[in-house]
Amino acid sequence: MALSKDCDVAIIGAGPYGLSSAAHLKALGMEVRVFGEPMEFWANGTPPGMLLRSPREASTISDPKAAFTLEEYERVNDVAPVKRLPKDTFVNYGKWFQTQLGAVLDRRNVAQLCRENGGFKLFVNGGEAVTCKKVVVATGIGKFANVPGPFAGLPGKRVSHCYEGRPFSEMGKRVAVIGAGQSAIECAVLLGEASFSVELIARVEVLRWIGMHPRLHHLGPVSKMLYSKHDIGPIGISRLVAYPNLLYQFPMWAKDTIRKRAVRSAGAPWLIPRLPSVTITTSTSVVSADEVDGEVRLKLSDGSERRVDHVLLGTGYRVDISKYEFMSEGLLKEVRQLDGYPDVTAGLATSVPGLHFTGAAAARKFGPLLYFVTGTDFASRELASYFSRHRD
Repeated sequence: MALSKDCDVAIIGAGPYGLSSAAHLKALGMEVRVFGEPMEFWANGTPPGMLLRSPREASTISDPKAAFTLEEYERVNDVAPVKRLPKDTFVNYGKWFQTQLGAVLDRRNVAQLCRENGGFKLFVNGGEAVTCKKVVVATGIGKFANVPGPFAGLPGKRVSHCYEGRPFSEMGKRVAVIGAGQSAIECAVLLGEASFSVELIARVEVLRWIGMHPRLHHLGPVSKMLYSKHDIGPIGISRLVAYPNLLYQFPMWAKDTIRKRAVRSAGAPWLIPRLPSVTITTSTSVVSADEVDGEVRLKLSDGSERRVDHVLLGTGYRVDISKYEFMSEGLLKEVRQLDGYPDVTAGLATSVPGLHFTGAAAARKFGPLLYFVTGTDFASRELASYFSRHRD
């Protein structure tokens, strides 16, 4: 049977990558429907007071005519530009971006996605079914939070992930933050500034900071040869990351090496002067964690012990598309994978015709640019180019 479609393309996820994909595909004349609450992860998952790590020039969501830039949002809405973008401003920018797309948004979440008659059927919350020829999965990293083994047995009220959206007020007054990246360091700073007793525990010998060679960024044309505007990765690697289609040609071992080096744990240097309120313990890891007498007991690799009210994990993410509850078992089995990542090819296409993944899920093959907002330009143009060539 031929598929009777409700739309040409269903986009699952209404964050930066979903909204950007919609803008580019709509410009092709395709009937697009975006499912999800706009900017939900950014609005509800990230802590109050957070600032974007990315520079302003790398914080615009891509549209085909560059009409809906961060600067245009600020101009139209009389928002004063600042060097470090608050997450609330970014959330409002994303919601404004969505309104520029017109009536393409369906705020309901997708409960299940499966194949049917050469296309796809989506069941949304409430039971309604929507059919389409193509699907773009743009649901971000929210489902991929990494919980290391020692913390797996803690009750939910005693442990959470930095970008889970748990209110600080629910954490008691003594918090151990685990990790050495931007999310861990910034959450520790925000807790300290809110008068919590907070300790940052990290395996690294010393905390690392991004962009600690400022002179190399102010050498005019030479700097442009060494670093891309995206500000991802150290000298040299930054330029490679800027060309995902070039990285795609590299062997997997090389791509993995470049990706891991570009996004290794490090914090933005503007956090350094805000650290005095945080106790920092490095070269140490948590060996075990359990609940004892209404508090968390942490045993550390140096033999010491901590007692805290809550553990906040800044331990990163591990992509595993099986954690997307909406993926039907049959469809999931059809998607060729690489250690949890979909094995995407040109057009961010999977082994299932018509199914595409954008954003972090595509970073294993196309590089770490797709972990960041600035990657929306490449990803959405790649999708649009592929769709324009494959209209069937």
